[in-house]
Formats: sequence, C-alpha cells, structure tokens
Amino acid sequence: MKASILDLRYKTRDILAALANGEKVTVRERGKERGVILPSADREHVRVLEDPFFGMKSAPDISVEEIMDNLRAER
Repeated sequence: MKASILDLRYKTRDILAALANGEKVTVRERGKERGVILPSADREHVRVLEDPFFGMKSAPDISVEEIMDNLRAER
C-alpha cells in the first residue's frame, strides 16, 4: 500500500488494516519515498481449524455454555 503524509493522519484506520493483513506501507512525501512501515513480526498466525470456536456445535454432549466457560477460564 502506498500512503502519503496526509494519509497517515486522516486514513490511519486504513493503514492499520493494511498492516493487520500483512501488507507493507510505503510512505511518500511530495513524490519521494520517505519510508516503509512493516507489519509486526510477532503476529500470531492461527489456523481456522485450530481456533477453539471452530466446530463448537460438533460436540453434542457439551452445551455451548460449558464450552464458553472452558474458554473463559483461560483469562
């Protein structure tokens, strides 16, 4: 993604969304490249199948309330 100095100020949400998607943001001022903003290297990549919410309804012997209590216990 390319962004200007004004974009950094007025379109911050779009720039943060691009970083969250793993895109690098090139910052330009008056037509010259001034820098590059890279996404954080410590982003955690979780596969959908490993997410605890995936397949909640596949266990008929456990209620949704019990599953939610188990998930909340980790906090």
